[in-house]
Amino acid sequence: MADDKERKPQTIDYPGDTTDMAERPRDEMRDYRGRDLLAGRRALITGGDSGIGRAVAVAFAKEGADVAIAYLEEQEDAEHTAALVEAEGRACHLYPGDLADPAHCRTVVAEAAAAMGGLEIVVNNVGTQQPVDDFAELDDEQWRRTFAVNIDSFFHVTKAALPHLPRGGAVINTASINGLRGNKTLIDYSATKGAVIALTYSLAQALSDRGIRVNCVAPGPVWTPLIPATMDAEKVSEFGQQAPYGRAAQPDEIAPSYVFFASATMSSYYSGEVLAPIGGETLPG
Repeated sequence: MADDKERKPQTIDYPGDTTDMAERPRDEMRDYRGRDLLAGRRALITGGDSGIGRAVAVAFAKEGADVAIAYLEEQEDAEHTAALVEAEGRACHLYPGDLADPAHCRTVVAEAAAAMGGLEIVVNNVGTQQPVDDFAELDDEQWRRTFAVNIDSFFHVTKAALPHLPRGGAVINTASINGLRGNKTLIDYSATKGAVIALTYSLAQALSDRGIRVNCVAPGPVWTPLIPATMDAEKVSEFGQQAPYGRAAQPDEIAPSYVFFASATMSSYYSGEVLAPIGGETLPG
């Protein structure tokens, strides 16, 4: 992958559209070659319109899966993701709306399962963040919003999906390096990502008798629309430089981790695992 240390400083409006980015992510899996690892499977991906979610949707399609994507409001991004999926000969269903609303979580799952005729894979990937320079600036509204999107939706979507998931089904949660070590400017975000990891461990145990595997991907810095939409221009220009690789990951580099966990061929003996693609950093434990 190309060195992106000289990224241009930029900010865009929240929640962030890919088309507004001066440097667009590599998130279309153009060089990825599927081998039917998910043939005939059906997947729901939250936060599936852009970034990691888009790359996962396209990778799943290249592996033979139909997909449904849930997202907040980024319609142009979502329609582009759908076009990429459909170009692989697979169906893609779009569900806009706020997943902080438990009722919407349940509606999305029900409609996606009905539209696809079933559901074998759930990817809880939706997320929000808003850095603060001082803990005292973190207000109640932001705290609750971050938890509602980043962890509550994972609970509501997974619980609603449970009646649809067969033995051999898979749930894959997106956490973050910040859930493993914390982040002084992303306190609420880090707390939710730590909760995602604990939820993964707990659900892996709770759902083992049903034959449902639950795993987690916890990436380091990844270049997605959320970054210029939530960080100031200086932080955007430096984003990812702290990683040993000296750069942020591209979504295309992260999506294969989700294919690994979604495919029983690849990961039938994995549940309760956290895979951390973090650019060469090593963590104790």
